Amino acid sequence: MADVTAFPFDTVLVANRGEIALRVIRTLRALGLRSVAVYSDADQDHPHVFEADDAVWIGPAEPRASYLDIPGLVAAAQASGAQAVHPGYGFLSENDAFARACAEAGLVFIGPSADVLAASADKLAVKQQVAAAGVPVVPGPLTPVAESADALRAAAGEAGYPVLLKAVAGGGGKGMREVGSENELVHAAEAARREAGGAFGNAELYVEHVVRPARHVEVQILADHHGRVVVLGERDCSVQRRHQKVLEETPAPGLAPEVRERLHEAASNAATALRYQNAGTVEFLLAADGSFYFLEMNRRLQVEHPVTETVFGIDLVAWQLRIAAGEALPERDGCAARGHAIEARIYAEDPAHGFLPSSGTIQALREAEGPGIRVDSALTTGTEISPYYDPLLAKVIAHGETRAEAIRRLDLALAETVILGLRTNVGFVRRVLAHPDFVAGALRTDLIDRAEDVLLREPPPPPAVFLAAAAHALLPGRGSRVAPERGEEQTVPSPWATLSTFRLGEEDAR
Repeated sequence: MADVTAFPFDTVLVANRGEIALRVIRTLRALGLRSVAVYSDADQDHPHVFEADDAVWIGPAEPRASYLDIPGLVAAAQASGAQAVHPGYGFLSENDAFARACAEAGLVFIGPSADVLAASADKLAVKQQVAAAGVPVVPGPLTPVAESADALRAAAGEAGYPVLLKAVAGGGGKGMREVGSENELVHAAEAARREAGGAFGNAELYVEHVVRPARHVEVQILADHHGRVVVLGERDCSVQRRHQKVLEETPAPGLAPEVRERLHEAASNAATALRYQNAGTVEFLLAADGSFYFLEMNRRLQVEHPVTETVFGIDLVAWQLRIAAGEALPERDGCAARGHAIEARIYAEDPAHGFLPSSGTIQALREAEGPGIRVDSALTTGTEISPYYDPLLAKVIAHGETRAEAIRRLDLALAETVILGLRTNVGFVRRVLAHPDFVAGALRTDLIDRAEDVLLREPPPPPAVFLAAAAHALLPGRGSRVAPERGEEQTVPSPWATLSTFRLGEEDAR
């Protein structure tokens, strides 16, 4: 895809934080555009603040008072001289009120228009539109379900058990409950409504059938303001934990050519039906027999976009900017796929204790390097990981000529990754990578659930760890005793004279 020669803006405010803010800033620099970062009290020393050409403080650590403060972000853009705003992902990236506020302030919003965002925020209305365009949707009534128990039972009966209760305004697994029988229905709906109301300010739910066994496959699209839609392959995102993605890859393994072609066509038809512009992702459930069903349209850059960039050799952020500037997309033939790429999401969380989020200061850091390896992160030694934000720390992406090579490279990269000072899921992800079903490409959305006992079982430290601890205990200066013949204290290399808790056990001594 050719470079554009000029933009109608020269300064872009990045309304986000962490690794995605850095990711956008680096593309802006490559295109010769000035970048402005924003930061809260919790982020004043984070890398994205220093990487940008300018930075503006936007408030305290709480997201509602900083990264979700629409008037504050617009004011920051105006004060910094920015003429455009890139929202990244998360926070306000799909918020039509933010896009409209930017437009009213004369700022270019790098994403879909406010009208498109507003129209596509109603997931049921979206399903109705794409279904009218011939795109298959998950079985279930295409209207919000009333709160009465009778209405719930009728909707669930129409969808067919097991069913999924989903928030009309939802995403990210919030306001979502799976229900296996009528006995669980009312209680689950009450819980889902509470969660949806708290997360989105809208407690409405809808009901759809649970397609199982299934894979979660999404199609990356770019759509310009001239009616052209370009499909950039598909990603398999089936490896999930509680509806949150863990590993993503492209191309989707084991996909029959005719199924791939129909998926891509359905994604293009969905984008056209929704009058979509900019980068977006059309998500599908893929059944074992090759049939598939539209799930939703993600109206932003996805966390997993690097695997598509790696395989297709393009910069999706650059094309977001070019589309926002009015440039027409070229023909699809100018962008060919090469090889296979897999991304691992590295979270600050403790898999051994229910994946509880972890916070703290990074005491030591080593990020992987090498052929076919890309790391998107905003970590440095001394970085404070705050409990206020999403626990995503980094993304490690491996590319290879084959899927097997990409798996090997990713595992090696994760083995070389060191993040000390808080708990992470690195070991857990390596165990998922090594699971026979993943290696074989037998991907399903319940892979982790079915193998959770094995995947959560941390192996004991290798013998080398005990040997290193013993050697450290034997270092001169580690202990002392009184020399009776001289009545003075001497340093001796004895582990028994140390104050540490290390002791050689029978297993260690073998």
